[in-house]
Amino acid sequence: MQQFTFTVKDALGIHARPAGLLVKCAQGFHSAINITLNGKTADAKRLFSVMSLNAKQNDTVAFQIEGADEAADCAGLKAFCEKNL
Repeated sequence: MQQFTFTVKDALGIHARPAGLLVKCAQGFHSAINITLNGKTADAKRLFSVMSLNAKQNDTVAFQIEGADEAADCAGLKAFCEKNL
């Protein structure tokens, strides 16, 4: 399993638009991807699950990536987060 944390930079947090982009990105990977914030865990491939975290600016979310291509998927997800969240 690969893991990393990311601090949300978007002034509005992970609202509908960036959540949709995150889900679309995650769906492109074969690995299972979960996001954890304040004890709640969400499936990164499901929009309402991601939005239910209610991540705000400066919140630190933890990503867990598990699967056959987890290293490559983790790198791709990190790059996505830096660019879009």
